[in-house]
Amino acid sequence: MSDRTEKPTPADALDSAAVTPPATPIPRTPAPAAASTSTLVNRLWSYCELLRHSGVSTLDYVEQLTYLLFLKMADERANRPATFRRNLPEEPLVPAGRDWKSLTTRSAEALLDHYEFILKDLGQRGGTMLGEVFLKAQNKIHEPAVLERLIKDLIDPYTWTTENQDLKGDAYEGLLQRGAEDRKTGAGQYFTPRPLIDAMVDCVQPRPGETLTDPACGTGGFLIAAHAHLVQNHEDELYGDKGRALQTGAITGYELVRETGRLALMNMLLHGIGRSEAKPLITIQDSLARSPIKHYDIVLANPPFGVGSVTGESYAARTDFWAPTTNKQLNFVQHIYNLLKTNGRAALVLPDNVLFEGGAGETIRNNLLNLCDVHTLLRLPTGIFYANGVKANVLFFEKSGQRTGGRPGTRQLWVYDFRTDQRFTLKQRQLRREHLDDFVAAYHSGGTDFTKRTPSDRFRAYDYDDLIARDKVNLDLTVLKSDSGATAQYPSPDVIAQEIVDELEVALAEFTAVARALKKDAPSSDDDK
Repeated sequence: MSDRTEKPTPADALDSAAVTPPATPIPRTPAPAAASTSTLVNRLWSYCELLRHSGVSTLDYVEQLTYLLFLKMADERANRPATFRRNLPEEPLVPAGRDWKSLTTRSAEALLDHYEFILKDLGQRGGTMLGEVFLKAQNKIHEPAVLERLIKDLIDPYTWTTENQDLKGDAYEGLLQRGAEDRKTGAGQYFTPRPLIDAMVDCVQPRPGETLTDPACGTGGFLIAAHAHLVQNHEDELYGDKGRALQTGAITGYELVRETGRLALMNMLLHGIGRSEAKPLITIQDSLARSPIKHYDIVLANPPFGVGSVTGESYAARTDFWAPTTNKQLNFVQHIYNLLKTNGRAALVLPDNVLFEGGAGETIRNNLLNLCDVHTLLRLPTGIFYANGVKANVLFFEKSGQRTGGRPGTRQLWVYDFRTDQRFTLKQRQLRREHLDDFVAAYHSGGTDFTKRTPSDRFRAYDYDDLIARDKVNLDLTVLKSDSGATAQYPSPDVIAQEIVDELEVALAEFTAVARALKKDAPSSDDDK
């Protein structure tokens, strides 16, 4: 809410009130609806630069965009042609009088009052998805002219949604990336590249009637991609009970950070997953804090990297864990095993240390190989995550339980080396879905019998006996040697030069922050006297 003492005028009264024009009209230059993503990002980000000079921080600006873009995209969704709405709930996401149209018909103080009324009113719808989206939402832009320009000049003239676009993606993802770069904190590392998400879903292949979750869902990328896969490949089956299940809990997620969970809820609503007045499908909680009470057919996840928990605990109280550890990724491996139903399948992004760390890591890998069919490991290249130098993998397994006669669940682990001689960057050579086509084809090359897969120079199998005999059950396996004669993806000199510049800029920003901190802590000249 603003610092002003006036109470927001109820929406119904405002709807019938005359619209007061701004004292100084704001020039409008409507742009084509088909403006490119980069154009939209640059335009919104340039406005952020201006707002920071008036006291609106980057975080506050992006937060306000979250609310405003959701209202705009919900309005676009409600007005799509009927062919786009076959698998979406028919009722509007936002009630009339609290929607985007009600903002665009007001100006000056009336607009500011109504925006604050919308945030408060929608946030009071407790226990619903829409209520969770706007829970504790507050207006941080207190100048009417600034808010009006943002709504009418920078957002309203453009089309923000397409049939396949999500709130995390495209323009909004570009804003989040800019925010991460601006803060030099590497916050963007938690966003899984969309081409990787799509490839993982194409491998796991969700089917109607199955339940799916992500215990560290972030902004909901895996959940949205799984739903899109179902709609694209099984549309005729998504009627009746199976279709209703998609709206009431077949696809759910868990997220620790409330603001990130808010984005996930927006994403799901805009894609027709869940209903605005129904129970939220994202639970805000520390997934690792307690044993699961519900089990799933599929788990897709990119757990956060790091150690410990929010409270610094090691989760030693989890009696369903094989080994206590402060390694967050190893804890997520154990948690995901417990989330799965028998014969349930999982695909999760993990850093290299999960493959070779001793102690609890050895115990966990041993149990996983014995109690699951750990059948596929995708070695990922560097340069695809926002954080520089991240070395990660995707591990695919099925919860089989130890087989009859004590035979382990794993027979062979197939390793696809997509790291050796592969080079990507976030700017010059971004990962695209077609870069993973060969892996997805190799994944399915044996059909349902993974022992009949087709090997290649990048794809080979390791037998269980060989894996279990390795020191500490080390799964840090390299299939392809860099000097094997494979065609290397070496960048051009200008790409290398730009990478060096980017790294120097990051280093300079870090040194500048240190210098400022030292200057702040240094005694003043008066203290020296």
